[in-house]
Amino acid sequence: MSDFANPASTAIEDAPAYTALLIDSLGDRNPLDVMREMPEAIEKAVTGLSPEALSTAERSGKWSIAQVIQHLADSDMIGGVRFRMVLAHERPPILGYDQDLWSERLRYSDADATAALADFTAIRKANVRVLERITEEDHERVGIHSERGEESVARMPQLYAGHDMVHLAQITRIRKAVAG
Repeated sequence: MSDFANPASTAIEDAPAYTALLIDSLGDRNPLDVMREMPEAIEKAVTGLSPEALSTAERSGKWSIAQVIQHLADSDMIGGVRFRMVLAHERPPILGYDQDLWSERLRYSDADATAALADFTAIRKANVRVLERITEEDHERVGIHSERGEESVARMPQLYAGHDMVHLAQITRIRKAVAG
């Protein structure tokens, strides 16, 4: 699985490759099924790890499992706003954000994996409920992403589910590196 970093400084140029990575990572899975199952998959992936292992990065300059889970919680919070804005407004802007600045300035290095997973689980359940209620017509609604351009409601869950798969693989990779 990829070790794609997705820095904000090259987000616009990297957008096609990043989007392809997410869609490829999703494969033929149903996006809503992946989104529903991800909190439990993460819980299973971290079962038995000590707080120290959860807070240890796989190598210098990389995130720990706790930081990845905090990122997923924050990403889903942003996703929920994006879904709702596109569903409720006509072609709204969808702002990109710098995940590295969020990690630094929101102190992901101090993240508690258990609390972050609880946040992710709650936010994800709320987002899935919104997506389960959309109509076929809603799938065609679009927002304009600041880095990737036009994105439809149909495409957004695919990207979030692919994002889930990338980070689940990252958690598995980190676990192997820090816990053997």
